[in-house]
Amino acid sequence: MPEFPTITHVALTVSDLDQSVPWYEKLFDAKPVLDEDTGPFRHVVWLVGGTTLVGLHQFPELDDDSAFTERRLGLDHLAFQSKNRAELESWQGHLEKLGIAHGGIVDAGYGSGLSFRDPDNIALEFFAPPS
Repeated sequence: MPEFPTITHVALTVSDLDQSVPWYEKLFDAKPVLDEDTGPFRHVVWLVGGTTLVGLHQFPELDDDSAFTERRLGLDHLAFQSKNRAELESWQGHLEKLGIAHGGIVDAGYGSGLSFRDPDNIALEFFAPPS
């Protein structure tokens, strides 16, 4: 078997790109690298960390327009890698500067995480391995 590849991109379905795009632009401190209407959906994509694409999709009609919950089949959360706990503290300050609510840094034996949510309640996290 070949070496298993890394993740190249993730796409999140959102309810309103007009609301989500500015929020993610502030979070990533970057403009999208792609904004395209494909016909079945419109998507806006950022390059993060130099190698991973994070995209937002908006469909004209959703099968289910209830708020995101990790207790439904599918995505639980999306985590972004941090080098260490000190970097998490920097991210915590950045989220506070942006006015983004978060759950504070939580330490566990497997690492430390800083959880927050986007405008559609999608669970996001900065995560650092244990020191």
